[in-house]
Amino acid sequence: VQLQASGGGLVRSGGSLRLSCAISGFRNADLDDYAIGWFRQAPGTTYEGVSGISSGDDTMFYADSVKGRFTISREIAKNTVALQANTLTPENTAVHYCAATPRWLVGGGITKPDNYDYWGQGTQVTVSS
Repeated sequence: VQLQASGGGLVRSGGSLRLSCAISGFRNADLDDYAIGWFRQAPGTTYEGVSGISSGDDTMFYADSVKGRFTISREIAKNTVALQANTLTPENTAVHYCAATPRWLVGGGITKPDNYDYWGQGTQVTVSS
């Protein structure tokens, strides 16, 4: 399974970005058979879960810091998972990664990086004040 994240960039505080994760290489499975997570890593920090969507029932999870501002969505026809990020602040500045796993994840487990098997390269999000 291969993942490619895109959509990052430089925006001013209060602006928006739409991150996209293109996923390919499924074996006897479809996109909705995978849980997909978005993570970020700021310089000098570890991976932090931002949002995730579970396999099967598409339950969505968000870190408290982004609730009400970010929306994750699965686009089956395009084999992508998007993360709409609104009202960005400088604290959102980080490299953002998407990850996938065929495992059934529930609750807070969906935003735990150790639960994911496949990772894409990151896309840089920079928010200026």
